[in-house]
Amino acid sequence: MIRFKIKELIAEKEFKERRKITLQEVADSASVNRTALSKMINPSYEYSTTTKAIDSLCQYFGCKVEDVIDYVEE
Repeated sequence: MIRFKIKELIAEKEFKERRKITLQEVADSASVNRTALSKMINPSYEYSTTTKAIDSLCQYFGCKVEDVIDYVEE
């Protein structure tokens, strides 16, 4: 199963920048649909996304793919 680590990335960015970051801000800045981000964050919902969305999130957070997604054996 693929696990998205967006909550962790947002928390880290909030800490570094010392400010609150909303999902809407991430969605707007990364050009990723807000509803899609919500589904990625919800651990009880298996969500499939595109590599374009993952690329956009990597650009926004300034990180690597493995910082955004993780494989968890079921």
